[in-house]
Amino acid sequence: MSKKLSHDFKKMAALGEKITMLTAYDYPTAHILEKAGIDVILVGDSLGMVVLGYESTVPVTMEDMIHHTKAVRRGAPNTFIIADMPYLSYATQADALQNAKRLIQEAGADAVKLEGGDEYSSIVRFLTQAGVSVVGHIGLTPQTAAQLGGYKVQGQDIGSATKILRDAGILTEAGIMMLTLEAVPAELAKRITETISVPTIGIGAGVVCSGQVLVVHDLLGVYDRFVPSFVKQYENLEPRILEAVMRYCSEVKTSTFPAQEHSFKLHDDVKQKLF
Repeated sequence: MSKKLSHDFKKMAALGEKITMLTAYDYPTAHILEKAGIDVILVGDSLGMVVLGYESTVPVTMEDMIHHTKAVRRGAPNTFIIADMPYLSYATQADALQNAKRLIQEAGADAVKLEGGDEYSSIVRFLTQAGVSVVGHIGLTPQTAAQLGGYKVQGQDIGSATKILRDAGILTEAGIMMLTLEAVPAELAKRITETISVPTIGIGAGVVCSGQVLVVHDLLGVYDRFVPSFVKQYENLEPRILEAVMRYCSEVKTSTFPAQEHSFKLHDDVKQKLF
């Protein structure tokens, strides 16, 4: 399988071919996603919640992102990988370039994603002019969710809807290759998708977007602390994993595991010498 390039996604969107994207944070998950033929893997700072156990994405560091992006790249060498820029890692142009460079050059990402609209357009423009592929993210922006009133739908009033629509155009002009729309009304996402010249990736933004992304732990049903209403669980693996672990514990306690087929035997000549 040959890796898609940034311009391939624009072609896909133009032809009406949907773009598939899922998160991954480790080697085995990335390996499975690549075998399944996923178009894009996002190493999201959502790892802070679903992997590291934080209450939000804010505590995630550059070292966390580099560590996990490296693992994902090893698991999916032929897949386009986007890595999130963590909280405050792109507050200045110098910080943004240095941290984007590390995610791409050191960790193996193909592009970086940062949250925010017009207020970060100068950062986006600076990065894209330096040759960095940038994915935008507007609507619900988890790194600043507290300022938005929590994890809730954005763009439901004229002021916020107008800002989201305007931000989409400004970020496109600044050079983004793709735009993530999170938790915005489907009609607004449709307007943006039809207006801007780059693909849109929806997460809680309706079916008209150029593609979709979900957190893989949500899709598989292995993270139950918070499941957004826009998530479809294709599996509910947590109870199955729980049952398997409980069976293991029971079999160890009762000495039914390991059984003979899980054990090794000494060669007869060694046994004779030892015993």
